[in-house]
Amino acid sequence: MIYQKILLFGYGNHGKYIAKGLVEDGFEVQVVESNELFYHNAIDEGFTNACKIDITKDELLTSLHPEAYTQLVCVMDDEHLNVFLTLSLRSLFKQSYILAISDSIHTTKKLEMAGANKVIDLYEVSANKIHNILNRPVATQLLEEFVVRKNDIGFKELIIPSKSFLVGLMTDDIDLSEYGVLLVGLIDEERGHHFEFITAGINHKLDGGDTLVCIGKEMMLRDFEDLIKRKEV
Repeated sequence: MIYQKILLFGYGNHGKYIAKGLVEDGFEVQVVESNELFYHNAIDEGFTNACKIDITKDELLTSLHPEAYTQLVCVMDDEHLNVFLTLSLRSLFKQSYILAISDSIHTTKKLEMAGANKVIDLYEVSANKIHNILNRPVATQLLEEFVVRKNDIGFKELIIPSKSFLVGLMTDDIDLSEYGVLLVGLIDEERGHHFEFITAGINHKLDGGDTLVCIGKEMMLRDFEDLIKRKEV
């Protein structure tokens, strides 16, 4: 197999895990950051060829020679910056394939209008989906079609009530499979109002007001939503 060269913009909450996963899969990854801290994190974590630039400047984007890469992946933490970057790349490199991530339907529409070839909605897929889209597009398409065809399978956002039995538990210590659902990720309000995949390797403490994002049969999801309202099980 001929592995692809990926120009990945962003080494923040999502980008760092995507970058590492792609390298493990054999891809050649060039990391680009505009944030000083994230740039140094990339260097410290093995991406010694990472570069820090102001991505709002067209001449600096052009100096990266994006046209030499198979995929341009936009995973900046700042959604506004991510949309601006996508728009700039599409304007400058009309033939390039651009993949971007989104954490809301509104951002998804903006990224599509900005010219992204593919937008990955973080609330609809697992972290491995991004790797699959780059490496196993056929398998990914089959998975999407399976979820669409199975009307009783879906995703659901569940806000943890303040008196739920889940409050105080750590994500590493819970197994939701016994309730027939799979935890994809969550919004841990203590860490900020943003989505994080459960595969990110962070052991979250669950609190009232946190949001769980789960996949499962619709009936199971409804039952689990009722269950988490209880003080104990």
